[in-house]
Amino acid sequence: MTVERSFGTVLTAAIKQLRPKQWSKNVLFMPAALIFSGAFTQLDSVLRVVAGIAAFSLVASAGYIFNDYLDRDADRRHPKKRHRPIASGALPAPVALVEMVIVLIGGLSIAMWLGTSFAAVTVAYLTTTLSYSYFFKHKVILDVMFLALGFVWRVVAGALAIQQPVSAWLFLCTAFLALFLGFNKRRAELVKLGDTAGTRRNLAQYSQTMLNEFQAITTSTTVLSYALYAVLGPTPWMSLTIPFVLYGIFRYIFLVDQKGEGGAPDETLLEDWPLLLTVVLYACVALGVLLAQRAGMLSDIFLQT
Repeated sequence: MTVERSFGTVLTAAIKQLRPKQWSKNVLFMPAALIFSGAFTQLDSVLRVVAGIAAFSLVASAGYIFNDYLDRDADRRHPKKRHRPIASGALPAPVALVEMVIVLIGGLSIAMWLGTSFAAVTVAYLTTTLSYSYFFKHKVILDVMFLALGFVWRVVAGALAIQQPVSAWLFLCTAFLALFLGFNKRRAELVKLGDTAGTRRNLAQYSQTMLNEFQAITTSTTVLSYALYAVLGPTPWMSLTIPFVLYGIFRYIFLVDQKGEGGAPDETLLEDWPLLLTVVLYACVALGVLLAQRAGMLSDIFLQT
């Protein structure tokens, strides 16, 4: 298939190849330590987290380019993936490789500027995503665990960017939430595509019953770990955020079970306005509680019970 190219079309394809929609995961998870440590009032810390998000996004995009370059022949035979920039020919392979090198160097340079520990986690994140793409995505259960590990790296990197220790609560809540999203992603794929669609080699090893059990386990552990953090964390007034967490999780399960969504968690969040509104309200309440706690405006009413 012959594709007419111009500077504008190639530039558009190069931007599309970066998959900027995927950057929303970094925007959502990397500021976690910034918010819950109370450092969000410090401009320097905010700027460092923004730089960290940029570093992870560029490194992740380099991985996407590398993956699509290697899979370009197979993607051309896929009804949907054949429209990807490299597979379709809109982005010439040599240009894609140059783009990959540029964004990788840019991402790693920013990571090094943020510190060697941050850079090490960035490399670990890239290694995790590449090992998932070429091996672990075909291994039942381990595929979801490696997906979850990518989210944990994001949160850890966000803490290292502002030189804050990673709290056990933050680690547990992130890990269980990521597992919850991962197993619901597989459940959505199984419901929508079936186990014989051939789009994912290990999907046939999952079953609706097994994924329902995994969903129940990860839902309970996610809710429990967050509830314990809310009560035992910096201030028990964070309990005010629990209803938003509960509704968000229940809404997500509803979307997966009744609407067939969840195959792309970032798109599900951005396209479902009740869920998006819940996240915004949660952030407002959490920030309000943390600011009030830092200002000494909250009583110890919870501690007296």
